[in-house]
Amino acid sequence: MFGLRVTRSLSFLIVLFNLMEHEDCYKKVSTLKYECLLFDVDDTLYPLSSGVSAECTKNIREYMINKLGIEEEKVPVMCAQLYKEYGTTMAGLRAMGYDFDYDEYHSYVHGRLPYEWLKPDHTLRSLLLSLPIRKVIFSNGNEAHVAKVLSRLGLEDCFDDVICFETLNPTPKDKSENNELAKVLIVCKPFENAFEEAFKVTDINPKKTLFFDDSIRNLQTAKNMGLHTVWVGSSQRTKGVDYSLESIHNIKEALPELWEVVENSDVCYPEKTAAAIETCVRA
Repeated sequence: MFGLRVTRSLSFLIVLFNLMEHEDCYKKVSTLKYECLLFDVDDTLYPLSSGVSAECTKNIREYMINKLGIEEEKVPVMCAQLYKEYGTTMAGLRAMGYDFDYDEYHSYVHGRLPYEWLKPDHTLRSLLLSLPIRKVIFSNGNEAHVAKVLSRLGLEDCFDDVICFETLNPTPKDKSENNELAKVLIVCKPFENAFEEAFKVTDINPKKTLFFDDSIRNLQTAKNMGLHTVWVGSSQRTKGVDYSLESIHNIKEALPELWEVVENSDVCYPEKTAAAIETCVRA
């Protein structure tokens, strides 16, 4: 019994010694500037020049004409105005009282996109996988669309979590609540409630998060919410923007400090300490 107490005491002292020895290193880990990288999808992980977004706009307009019966000549202006006022055209249509099924809308708008225009991005994949920082998708798009884009780009295993339309707008399990759901405004970027929900669902600390998006209004809201921001697809710096990248491929040149964390991270988890802790637990 006495020998067991001595063993435990010695193990505790070893652990304490190692913690003190590497105190500065542990402080470095706890004070890292970024704990999470938050990424938009469309026109961020792939360029606007791909043409996919233009096709998406075309599909939205066709849905408004063919499914909702809106006069064709009114659609272009109405589509742009709803996007500007409500965050997405879909959110605007719902706010105006149009009754439609979310899944049907997404199937028509996203399900008909030419995803084959997107090619595997080996460069971006390597950049993302080289960063042992938590990476999260934050998109207004639906789950199937996000999954398809990531798959086409070869990035499906590069992210730890996905925040998408269904995350922000969950369907009630009780079908009797669907009528009430129709009266609720769609939650989406660039509005603060979308960011608040994203932070809550994924336990993100905005002050320790770097947000990548192509939309300046999304970035401005993000900045007001405490996030650090990166404008993708532009070389300009403006209000609400901390960094700007003409391409997501420029991330390492613009933010080398993210990789400096990698270079120094191996000294933060000494094998000696891990072994001592293991011994102490086993005792």
